[in-house]
Amino acid sequence: MALVNFTNLDFDQIKTSLKDYLRSNSEFTDYDFEGSNLSTILDVLAYNTYINSYNANMISNEVFIDSATLRENVVALARNIGYTPRSVTSAKALVSFFVDTTGFTTKPVTLTLKKGIVATSAATFGSESYSFCVPSDITVPVVDGIATFGDVTICEGTFLTSNFVVSAENPAPPSRYILQNPNIDTSTLEVQVRETQANTSSKKYVFSDTLIEVTSSSCVYFIQEVEDQRYELIFGDGVFGKKLEALNFIEVSYITATGAAANDISSFSFNGRIVDNNNNLVSSGISIFTTISGSTGGKEIESVDSIKRYAPKIYSTFNRAVTAADYEALIPKIYPEAESVSVFGGEDLVPPKYGKVFITIKPFFGPFVPDAIKNNLNNILRKYSVAGIVTEIQDLKFLFIEADINAYFNPSLTQSANSLRTQISNNINAYARSSELNKYGAKFKYSRFQAVVDNTSDSVTSNITKIQMRRDMKPALNTNAEYELCFGNAFYVKSINGYNIKSSGFRVFGQPTTVFLSDLPNADKKTGNLFLFTLQSRGTPVIVSGNIGTIDYQKAEILIKPINIVGTSKKVQDIPIIEVSGCPKSNDVIGLKDLYLQLDVSNSTIDMIADNVESGDDRSGVNYTATSSYVNGDLARLTEEERKNITILSSDTYVIGDTNLQLLGGTSTASSSSSTSTTSISSY
Repeated sequence: MALVNFTNLDFDQIKTSLKDYLRSNSEFTDYDFEGSNLSTILDVLAYNTYINSYNANMISNEVFIDSATLRENVVALARNIGYTPRSVTSAKALVSFFVDTTGFTTKPVTLTLKKGIVATSAATFGSESYSFCVPSDITVPVVDGIATFGDVTICEGTFLTSNFVVSAENPAPPSRYILQNPNIDTSTLEVQVRETQANTSSKKYVFSDTLIEVTSSSCVYFIQEVEDQRYELIFGDGVFGKKLEALNFIEVSYITATGAAANDISSFSFNGRIVDNNNNLVSSGISIFTTISGSTGGKEIESVDSIKRYAPKIYSTFNRAVTAADYEALIPKIYPEAESVSVFGGEDLVPPKYGKVFITIKPFFGPFVPDAIKNNLNNILRKYSVAGIVTEIQDLKFLFIEADINAYFNPSLTQSANSLRTQISNNINAYARSSELNKYGAKFKYSRFQAVVDNTSDSVTSNITKIQMRRDMKPALNTNAEYELCFGNAFYVKSINGYNIKSSGFRVFGQPTTVFLSDLPNADKKTGNLFLFTLQSRGTPVIVSGNIGTIDYQKAEILIKPINIVGTSKKVQDIPIIEVSGCPKSNDVIGLKDLYLQLDVSNSTIDMIADNVESGDDRSGVNYTATSSYVNGDLARLTEEERKNITILSSDTYVIGDTNLQLLGGTSTASSSSSTSTTSISSY
């Protein structure tokens, strides 16, 4: 009998297979294996077979990128398809300072901030103090005795250098130039090559990740990750890139970073080295740092899972951006701070914009990509894009979900309503941070959200949750502009009398009081008109301007005609905004195209309602508190200060009278400026 079962990896199964094989031999037909020394020999054979089988299986797994587990193997497999994993990323801050040289005996012409350490965090974060460096010298002129170092980008980490000498011989294989320090931020690499170590002049080599436009004389270098998360420099061979000569001296400087731990630092102390144009050390007249933006962008080295995900995608693009999927794969490579990317072609717009690709990026830190980085990304993407295609990087468009939760609970099964509310709040916060949301194309699943509330505790008997979706519009102040606001999910029209759309307060040119935006549906409830109204002290709405725009409830598109907005009641990070919200037709809400879906916990409410029927205190249900699932809510989105002065009426109880309706047919100039400036069009 042959051993035909080759799939068993279990020790006992292997031993049983060996016994079965021996019993098939006539000499061992009735042999008692367990009662003899042969059992020990079988144990050794089974154990040896088990070890060999396990090792063979693991080796087979490590051959494929999907099943490989060791980082060195995953990196090597990714290298075969031209993918270099992202290194540790240093947290970067933007600072400025000046040096007053008016008291110097020798008046300098220029001052140079030398590369290396520049500052330290002014306070400890946790138990750590962090150093910040600049990877290269920064020279500025002295004007009227003042040298201003403005908008200096400082990188967290330790500044280090490594040197190599090209062998005078021609060894086979050629020498390897491996940087021995782990946690290197490869974006800070500076490579200089001198003819010999004694030579003072050097030539700068630049990093290249492609062979396109690389000639035999190009001073470029390539990098690849090797074992233990270290990096190897690779230079040209005389065909692609300039070849190094014998005794060439290579000087490499770089920063080793901590990663994400150094984010959110905004206080710094100067600890750098400044010299004048005569190389004299400057130690006085240095001002304190002004922090323009705190440290952000620090990240750990790219994980194994991320390499497995993106390496095949990058390979499939062939370093070209043709489809939307190509852009989505390339952007995290060239901009590692991208948490989520949405790309769509202009042909998908109405009306279409052919020849354009629209890109929206959600960074890991902050809601928006700075304009300078946008411009840099557009320049980089030109190398990958098809000729004639224009890329446009837009600001992030958040689609917020707000939940009004009425949680019913059994009082006999919980200590207090407040403690139960805290538990529900914690669960909701965890769901708000989950991977189901916080990305493009995300879907808010209403039933799952209700389950999050219901499963908080056995004391929760049910919940009635009402959903609102919200967009924040950033107006161009003191400018006549049109606005387009898209929600991507159809609106639910509860009342033909209007006030289905709610907004926060804002001021328009020519109107002395705060106004709010709302809607009046047409008879078909598919489209409607927009109007502005004010609230009197008792919360009574007074329409001041009709027909200021249109709304398509099915397409969820709000179009506002030219209007001069001069101020807003609400701000986000000192940016004026107007909150606009409405009830979705479906409680399952999708972040379509460039809409980044988030659950706004801060604007969600939790009301605890005792379920006296469930507890047995009200078995007849006579005193049961019923909650409507279709309440339209308040007329407007007020600030806390506005609520102190206005007792607002609910749109569920207020019906627009005939007097107000007459204003909708006319045109008001209250929101228009007397200026004849060109109307700008804004889309958010």
